[in-house]
Amino acid sequence: MNQTTDKKNDGIQKRKVIVVTDGDLMAKKAVETAAKRIGGRCISRSAGNPTPISGHSITKLVKQAPHDPVVVMVDDKGHTGEGKGEKAIREIANAPDIEILGVIAVASNTEGVNGIKVDCSVTKNGNLIDSIVDKHGDKQDGNIIKGDTVDVLDGMKVPLVVGVGDPGKMDGKDCSEKGAPIITKAMKEIIKRSSQS
Repeated sequence: MNQTTDKKNDGIQKRKVIVVTDGDLMAKKAVETAAKRIGGRCISRSAGNPTPISGHSITKLVKQAPHDPVVVMVDDKGHTGEGKGEKAIREIANAPDIEILGVIAVASNTEGVNGIKVDCSVTKNGNLIDSIVDKHGDKQDGNIIKGDTVDVLDGMKVPLVVGVGDPGKMDGKDCSEKGAPIITKAMKEIIKRSSQS
């Protein structure tokens, strides 16, 4: 996927971004592996628990990446309000030269959050489903996924939200040594649907 000029936005060249709402060490390894597998670029400096740099800094790094799609990670480290990860998402989404293709919303056991509606989810067994998953990647009822870095998405114009369990984990089924197949499938689904819209 190459950079394209969005004529609706006064000719500004928009970079295509996929956001993953997790950034711990296991997630970082899995996301880096998956980004490579889809032919994208991963902003490794966006990884951290919580997110170590601002959304503005992430945006600058995205624009330096040689090609799209560019994958970034955001993480609130369990913070139930708007933490560093959610603030970073907001800043990235508000950048005029960034287009978020979709968000991979990671399930967690965080209490006191509203959650966000998903368009689909990928289970730990690699199945694409219409409902949500838990942090282990097991299918659950409903379509509202709960995690510490997803509430900010409510009200944002994000074209696609894909739910997953804990990247790099999910009972060992998403580890980077196995090619991070679950997070890879979630990224591929975002690219597939964005090309159809």
